Amino acid sequence: MELLKWIHLMFEQYGYLVLFLGLALEFIALPFPGETTMAYAGFLSYDGMLHYGWLLIIAFAGTTLGMTITYFIGLKAGLPFLQRYGKWFLLSEHKLERASRWFNKYGQSLVFIGYFIPGVRHFTGYFAGMIALPFRKFALFAYSGALVWVLLFISIGKIFGPQWKFAFHLVEKYSFWIVGAVIIAAVGFLVYRYRKKMRSLLSKLHVS
Repeated sequence: MELLKWIHLMFEQYGYLVLFLGLALEFIALPFPGETTMAYAGFLSYDGMLHYGWLLIIAFAGTTLGMTITYFIGLKAGLPFLQRYGKWFLLSEHKLERASRWFNKYGQSLVFIGYFIPGVRHFTGYFAGMIALPFRKFALFAYSGALVWVLLFISIGKIFGPQWKFAFHLVEKYSFWIVGAVIIAAVGFLVYRYRKKMRSLLSKLHVS
C-alpha cells in the first residue's frame, strides 16, 4: 500500500515524466517498480486522470531508451568493465553468470522474453551488447518485447479498473506463460488465415 501511495504521489507531482524516467533508469541501474507503476498508471487512465494512449507511448519510449543505453554500454565497455563496475549497475558476478546461462539456453530470443522473467530484463541489454548482437536484431527483439510488455501491464489497469491489483498479481506470476500462449495463438491464427497462400507458395517451391 505504501508503494502505491508513493507512485500516486509521484504521478501527482511529475505526471508522465515519472513513467518515462522510471522505466529508462530501471534498465540502467535504478530499482524502480516498473510493472506495478505501469499497471497503476493504467488504473489512473481508467479513472480519467491519465491518457491511455500517451501512457503507452511514453512507457515504450522510456523502456526502449533504457534498453538501448544498456546495449551500447555492453557493446562499448564489454565484460571487463561490467565485472569491475557492474555493482554500480546492480550487476553482480552472480547475475553476469546467470545472464550467460540464460543466453546459452534461449539465445537472442531472450532479449524479447526476458521482459517477462523476474530479474532477467535488467541485464539482457548489457549482455546483448557484450556478445555483439547486431543492433538490428537487438532492436527487433528488444523493441517488440518492450511493446508487448508495456501494452500488457498498462492494459491491466485500464481494463480491470478497481480490480487491477488482483489481475496484476495473476499476470505478474504467469506473464511468461501468458505471453507464450498469446504468441502461439497469434502464429496459429496467421497460419490459419493465410493457409491457402502458404500452400500455394509451398507448391510453387516444390515444383521449382
